[in-house]
Formats: sequence, C-alpha cells, structure tokens
Amino acid sequence: MRSIILAAGQGTRLAPLTDDRPKCLVELGGTSLLDHQVAVLHSLGITDITVLTGYHAELIAQRGFRTVVNPDYATSNMVYTLFCARDMMKEETDLIISYADIIYEPRILGELMGCHAPVGVAVDLEWRHYWQLRMENPLADAETLKMDGGGMIIELGKKPNDYSEIQGQYLGLIKVRRDYVPKLCQVYDSMDPEGPYDTKSRKQMYMTSFLQHLINRGWPVKAVPVANGWLEVDTLRELQLYNQMHGEGTLAEFCRIGASTPGVANGGR
Repeated sequence: MRSIILAAGQGTRLAPLTDDRPKCLVELGGTSLLDHQVAVLHSLGITDITVLTGYHAELIAQRGFRTVVNPDYATSNMVYTLFCARDMMKEETDLIISYADIIYEPRILGELMGCHAPVGVAVDLEWRHYWQLRMENPLADAETLKMDGGGMIIELGKKPNDYSEIQGQYLGLIKVRRDYVPKLCQVYDSMDPEGPYDTKSRKQMYMTSFLQHLINRGWPVKAVPVANGWLEVDTLRELQLYNQMHGEGTLAEFCRIGASTPGVANGGR
C-alpha cells in the first residue's frame, strides 16, 4: 500500500509558527504533525510514503522524506497538488491520500485500509462532539455529508443549512483501490481546467469538490465510519489548546482517543 500526504501549504492561520516552516512541521506535544502521521502509517506497515510539498519544501526533504514539489502551491489547492504526484499513481497498489494537518489513531487508518470499495473516505459520525469542543457554532464550520442506505456518499462539501444535512464529517483521509488509482488521473485530465467546480477552477478546486465530481460520474465512494479518535490542526488557537491539553494529559479524552468505532463501519466492504 502506498501513501501520499498533501503538505504543500503554509498554513497562514498558524502564523507566526509557519513563517519559517510548512504547516505540517508545527509540533503537537513536541512532535511534528507530519511525524505523528508517519508513525501511524509505519505502525500498520505502510512505508511507501510520498510527501507533496511546496512552501519551504526543502525543510521536509532535509528530513529524508521522498518528496514531490508543487511549484504552484501558492496559487493552487489540494487536488492540483495531488496530481503533481501522478507518477506515483499507478495500478501497483492501493493508495492512501491524506491531509498533512490531521493526526489520527491507528484504528482509523486500519478501518480505512479494510475498505474494499473503489474509493473509501473516513467519516466521523460523532463529529459534533469534537466540533462543539472547538467552537461555539459547529454548524458554521461544518460541511454537508449525506449517505444513502448502503453507506455510499452522495453529497459532501457544501454549506449546510441544518444539522440534518450532516450525517458525518470528512476527515481528509481517503483510500483508492488499486484498480481505480490510474483512473483518477484520467478523470482529472478530462475535466475542464476553467471549471467552475463550486466556483473554482480545476487548479484551485477543493478535494471535496473532486470527490463530488467522482460521485456525479458514478464512482462508488464509500463512507468508512469512525467515532472521533482524530484531530485537525487548523488555527494557532487550536494548536495552543491541544498542546496545553497534551501537557495536562487530557488530550486523549478531548478527542476520545480509544472510542469504539460504530458497528456499521464493517458494512459494505
């Protein structure tokens, strides 16, 4: 199995920590976000790892990681960054795609690895617990995610009007089955570069918009349900809170590390 970590961005909302380093190299509990994630990948036997870089790419390469640079990182988004690594996207093995600003338990990656659908997407069914601890108005920050009766995602990434439109939240962690990996490039190449894709061009489109495009084309995109056990580092306030909790020994309780995964997680594999 192969992993691609999307780590091209600066993370301006983490300034001044990111004034001299990419977002993935800020530290939580004395360990960089990137190293946290790589440790989990290694714990489940995934050592074929490529880091997609951009801002201060040299700092990641200096740490010995195999890297691919997005030279247009400042004017593009994650989908464009992903396809800078198209040489790694071959029908040799399954592919794990992840954002670099998340950390997660091995159990979450294990659930995703066990999904045999063409595309699997980790989805937190108990997202509201986590969002309520991070912000006053979870609905203002959350995105839609709707599933059919078989657990297939039919919509994601939109602005919700009501909690009823949110059956879970997308983590930023995806698995593509080996026979569908090269097809990703074919779909991307067939897209109109000017879009619009949720008002964005192909170069600037969000990953959720790309997943929705796949769904609209008939691709089976399976939700892999989890219950917390992960966190996202998006702002300086969040990072400071997480580091404080780490020092107090309460971070695991905050994100429910060790919470049991819903029984439906095994369905439709």
